[in-house]
Amino acid sequence: MGDRLVVRAHHGDGAQDALGDLVTRTSDAVTISTRRGPVEVRLVDVVAAKPVPPPPPALPARR
Repeated sequence: MGDRLVVRAHHGDGAQDALGDLVTRTSDAVTISTRRGPVEVRLVDVVAAKPVPPPPPALPARR
């Protein structure tokens, strides 16, 4: 848990990506903590998944 990853899953007629930190994993789903909130993805819908590096640091405010 806590790994940062991107998961692509079937969603309707297309696909949806979830990018964030792995929060939970059960026998049939994972929950990813994204910037927009938690996203639960069923494992049967997963097309691809891979670890990703941490986000870059925030840029300093311009004056």
